[in-house]
Amino acid sequence: QVQLVESGGGLVQPGGSLSLSCAASGSIFRINTMGWYRQAPGKQRELVATIASSGSTNYADSVKGRFTISRDNAKNTVSLQMNSLKPEDTAVYYCNAFVLTPLTGTYNLWGQGTQVTVSS
Repeated sequence: QVQLVESGGGLVQPGGSLSLSCAASGSIFRINTMGWYRQAPGKQRELVATIASSGSTNYADSVKGRFTISRDNAKNTVSLQMNSLKPEDTAVYYCNAFVLTPLTGTYNLWGQGTQVTVSS
């Protein structure tokens, strides 16, 4: 069974920083795009950032210049460094990955979600 497990998150004051990490485990042949999404109360889930296996990145306009996504292909992990956090960044953050397994095909996986709260 392949799964994503997230860590990080928590409460931080405006202007502060937080780091999120996500590790994929199980029978994995290859991971294509990995990314982070977020969902604030009463809103739809939205893209935060994605990173291809090549390292090519894509960011939501609202986080450009403040957030940095990175991945370690050898460890099957993806991280999100969040700086200059704003109250509007408050949301549940979800890790996402397109995982190819040796025997059972490709899966679009989601982590369990981790809460990020930006408040004074």
